[in-house]
Amino acid sequence: MSMRKTVADLHNELVRYNLVAWTAGNVSGRVPGEDLFVIKPSGVSYDELTPANMVVCDLDGNLVEGEHAPSSDTAAHAYVYRNMPDVGGVVHTHSTYASAWAARGEAIPCVLTAMADEFGGEIPVGPFALIGDDSIGQGIVETLKGHRSKAVLMRNHGVFSIGKDPKAAVKAAVMCEDVARTVHVARQLGEPLPIPQDDIDRLYDRYQNVYGQRSPR
Repeated sequence: MSMRKTVADLHNELVRYNLVAWTAGNVSGRVPGEDLFVIKPSGVSYDELTPANMVVCDLDGNLVEGEHAPSSDTAAHAYVYRNMPDVGGVVHTHSTYASAWAARGEAIPCVLTAMADEFGGEIPVGPFALIGDDSIGQGIVETLKGHRSKAVLMRNHGVFSIGKDPKAAVKAAVMCEDVARTVHVARQLGEPLPIPQDDIDRLYDRYQNVYGQRSPR
C-alpha cells in the first residue's frame, strides 16, 4: 500500500524539523477511496519506522492491518477523519515553541504574512482533553471546523494539524512551529503589530490560489 510508504517517510520530516523528541508525535494518512487510514505504531523509534510496520485502522480507530499496536493518538485521528471528510492527513507534535503557546492557552496572533498565507489568521487554541478516547479529536474538530487554520494548539498538550493529504498536514505542523518561534521572539522585543483583516484575506487568497506552480487549465 503506497500510503504506508508515504506516512513512514513523512515521519522523517518531523525529525528533520525538530518537531519531535524520542517516540512522541505521529503522522497519519487517509487511504484514498476507503474508510481506512495509516498511522505510526505506538512507541516505536523513528529510526525503526518502515512502510511494513505502519498500521492500518478503520475510521473507528480499530486495527485492521499490522503487527503493532497503533499510536496512542489513534482515536483522535479517527475522530477527525470521521467528521472532516476533506481531511486526508493528520499530524501531532509537541514541538517546543508551539507547545509553549499551548501551555499558556493562548492563540498565536496573526502578525506575520507567512501566517496569513498558510493559516489565514491566528492559530487557535483547542480545549484541554485527556488522551485515551476521542475527546482530543472532538476538540480538534470543534476548533477547526469553519476556521481557516490547518493547525490547532490543544491546551497544555501540543499541536495537531490537518491537510488535504499527509504531506500538507506535515507542512502545517512545520509552519506552525516556525511562526510560533518567530512570534515568541517578537514578543521579547515588544508588542507585535497585527495585520489588518483585509490584508490577511488578500494574502491568504493569493497564497492559496496564485502562489507556486499551477497546472495549465
